[in-house]
Amino acid sequence: MTSARDLDGRRLIVCVGPGGVGKTTVSAALALQAAVAGRVVDVMTIDPAPRLLDALGLGEDAAEPHAVDLAPLASGDAGTLRAMRLDPKATFDEIVTRYAPTPAAAAAILRGRIYQNLSNAMAGVADYMAMERVLALSRDGGADLIVLDTPPARAALDFLDAPRRMLELIGSRALTLLGATRTAARGPFGLLDSAARAVLGLFDRFSGLHLLADVQEFVRSFDGMYEGFASRAADAAALLHDRATAIVLVSTTDEKRIAEIQEFAAVLDQRGLRINAVIVNRAMPRLGDPSIIEQGDLPAALAHKLRRCLESYNVERARESRALEQLRGTLPPATRILIASDVGREPSSIRDLLAVADGLRVAD
Repeated sequence: MTSARDLDGRRLIVCVGPGGVGKTTVSAALALQAAVAGRVVDVMTIDPAPRLLDALGLGEDAAEPHAVDLAPLASGDAGTLRAMRLDPKATFDEIVTRYAPTPAAAAAILRGRIYQNLSNAMAGVADYMAMERVLALSRDGGADLIVLDTPPARAALDFLDAPRRMLELIGSRALTLLGATRTAARGPFGLLDSAARAVLGLFDRFSGLHLLADVQEFVRSFDGMYEGFASRAADAAALLHDRATAIVLVSTTDEKRIAEIQEFAAVLDQRGLRINAVIVNRAMPRLGDPSIIEQGDLPAALAHKLRRCLESYNVERARESRALEQLRGTLPPATRILIASDVGREPSSIRDLLAVADGLRVAD
């Protein structure tokens, strides 16, 4: 992954990491590098903050893929780069419209009170809608590489776990109970079901919200669609585990961030997700030959200041080296650690982003 050629075998790159480590910058840089090298690339951010779109010169309304102008830095062999920001509600609406058995059924779901609250408010819905969008992008054949910028680490865990949770929800007895009629809710748990319904019914009478009826209507309105949700959730889980998918952790050498990455890597390993690389961002840049301080014809005061700066630099580099060794010791042996040197400013143009990607190097 130190050059676009290393990405040729990948169809999906998922960038994850703690907040504030430059994950959005790295995502955009990797996507841009691959596009300049000739690939057709879609890059999508799940993070509500529109930093990726800002870095690529796009507006905040890019809920659909928008083309990025590569002319300022591309040769005639350049590919295509499209960028977008996830809109969970628009994606949910699109799925309902596409997969509902009839237009009337779709309209009934979309205008329902429960659906309006669910599609606008629940974090779990956003996680799963992100996977639906990635799956749709991977299936439409428009791009041969998708780069995904996820929310900060703990929220990204929810995103990566969304397909499994959706499958559990669809297969749960609770969903069956909510959608069942009174006559259908019989069997060994019938007494318990009746008690639960009685409590909800009592709540409805006191609150006047008609919550039970609304929830039942909402669940029943998806009749005929659950199988499709389950099938796509299984496909999304398979996509995350596919060998053509790369999971890239982004960090800095800050002690707290290294600890978070180690914890994150352990959780991914438990879930059977393979980490392909760790990109350590904003590392100390390499210096030239320091002997020039002694060999050069410099004023004594300037030479003294340069020596002091070199001492401070060496102390910081030693700290970084210890952090990298600590990180390396807890990762699978085959995991590559790549370094992105600190460029001294926040990348603000596509030229800056490409410089970040082209400057990636394997850790010493």
